[in-house]
Amino acid sequence: MKGNLYFTLSLFFLFNLSFSQENTSNSQDSISTLKKIRTNLTGSFESNAQWYLNDKKTGEFEDKEHVRANSYFRLNYSFLDNFTAGIQVESYAPEALLNYDRLFDKKIDLAQYYVNYRSEKLNATAGYFYEQYGNGLILRLWEDTFLGLNNSIRGGNIKYTPFEYLELKAFYGNQRVGLDVSESDILGANIELDLKKVLASSTLNELSFGLSYVNRTETFTSTSENTDKISIPKSVGAYSARFNIGYKNIYANAEYIYKEKDIRLNNVQPNTVSYSENRLFDGSALLLNLGYSRKGFGLNYTFRRLENMSFFSQRENTNLINNPTQRGTLNYIPSLTKQQDYTLANIYLYQAQPGLYIENYETPRVKAGEIGNQIDLFYNIPKGSALGGKYGTKLSANLSYWAALNVNVSDPDGIPFFSSDNLTYTSDFLNFKNKLYSDLNFEIKKKWSKKWSSIFTYINLFYNTDYLVEANGTSVNAWIGVAETTVKFGKGKSLRIEGQHLSTNDDARNWVGGTIEYFFSPNFGLYFNDSYNYEDSPIIENSKIHFFNLGGSFSKGATRVAINYGRQRGGLICVGGVCRPVSANSGVTLNLSTSF
Repeated sequence: MKGNLYFTLSLFFLFNLSFSQENTSNSQDSISTLKKIRTNLTGSFESNAQWYLNDKKTGEFEDKEHVRANSYFRLNYSFLDNFTAGIQVESYAPEALLNYDRLFDKKIDLAQYYVNYRSEKLNATAGYFYEQYGNGLILRLWEDTFLGLNNSIRGGNIKYTPFEYLELKAFYGNQRVGLDVSESDILGANIELDLKKVLASSTLNELSFGLSYVNRTETFTSTSENTDKISIPKSVGAYSARFNIGYKNIYANAEYIYKEKDIRLNNVQPNTVSYSENRLFDGSALLLNLGYSRKGFGLNYTFRRLENMSFFSQRENTNLINNPTQRGTLNYIPSLTKQQDYTLANIYLYQAQPGLYIENYETPRVKAGEIGNQIDLFYNIPKGSALGGKYGTKLSANLSYWAALNVNVSDPDGIPFFSSDNLTYTSDFLNFKNKLYSDLNFEIKKKWSKKWSSIFTYINLFYNTDYLVEANGTSVNAWIGVAETTVKFGKGKSLRIEGQHLSTNDDARNWVGGTIEYFFSPNFGLYFNDSYNYEDSPIIENSKIHFFNLGGSFSKGATRVAINYGRQRGGLICVGGVCRPVSANSGVTLNLSTSF
């Protein structure tokens, strides 16, 4: 099959080459033909490589392959005015980087391909494609090479806009899993209606309504010896309804999703995937945003409730202990907390808790989802005022609070430790008592002169280790302070210095960190940073380690090269609120990206 794809794509590009040549006038030479092809051809190359080193502090690197790389080569070609075709070749040789999906190891192959037709009203794609419905709670297909996540679908996707106020979408296919596709079939449909245009309203800034449906069809293979199993649904669908409204400085949007009944994941343990097959459970999500914005001031409130909203193209991918890169996920459920750039602010990271499953520790419990909210506040102190000074001062605050859904468990079999397949539960709709995480952030951005500015940050957080990491009865209260200043010297030269401190009486105790970064020009810069747990932890052995990094980057046009030597602290790495675990390691990292 792969060979046929290579052959087909080769013929496709040769056809377009000959097509261009046939339509070239006799006065044109081969150089002008090549220029025409070059104008229609775009692409990119990205490679992330690491040489893992043995380190007495982080431990010996036990795997055989110390040098690893993930690389991506993309080509897109436009032809016949309305058509675009493309391919993506990926390499994970000699092995994929540490903590990436093991399905990629040692592989180099054609990973994706597509042909797209686009006109004023129609946009159709055959092959691999990305898509999002609504806020992504029901469907978001996207790629993030840093997270090792690509959940595109191979099939057909169509978008039709018969009127300027109406958009219709539909797709069908199989989701990408590693360099192959899932055995399940996925289909979806979406409607977007712009009521502001329908009503020709000049009063409202925005008024729109949307509906979505996504369905997974998968044959289920039993994992239980229980002979009283119910009929497992072959198809599981999810429905979404949402609206957006904006009036002057006020805006609001809401979305509700209902997911049809399915079996639940049981006994979440490494190398184990099992299900309770005697009962079915549905799922739901509710998202609400309210906000007010004017010049110099902004306020936004977000509420979200998730219950049994993990949605994967294959049930076996639901267990994230065995699937750290969220392979096969259909929807997008980020943590709704302030995303931080500072190293010490990324030690205690909250990851959204949407799934339904049982944890069988010494004190077993049912996890059914999360409920919480987030508030963002922005205010600019005017220029020329006593506090604003000559250049003004920017203030921002963020508060988030997240709790586990409160559940009431019942088991007609009366079996302890929640091991019965007949176990069921009910949940409270509004109950915030099972606190998982909270943080309070304050930030001040101050410009002292045209060339000198500073940022001051304070973070106070609570982290429920017992629920989020392991059932050990512990939690963490911590505060983090950061001071950062940047001085510009002209002609692209600048110096940035940053200092951080994390303090807690629990877990890892006290940390200090800092960064110094100097740009010799807009294209070339060097940096050094370090994070150090300077007080012995009562929980973590050999905790006093310098997690340092020394590196730099050079860019010219669309090409960027970066190199780094140092240590990676174990924990979570997050992009846009979506996380994957990483283990502590040391080594040299090389990143190269270019586009044309």
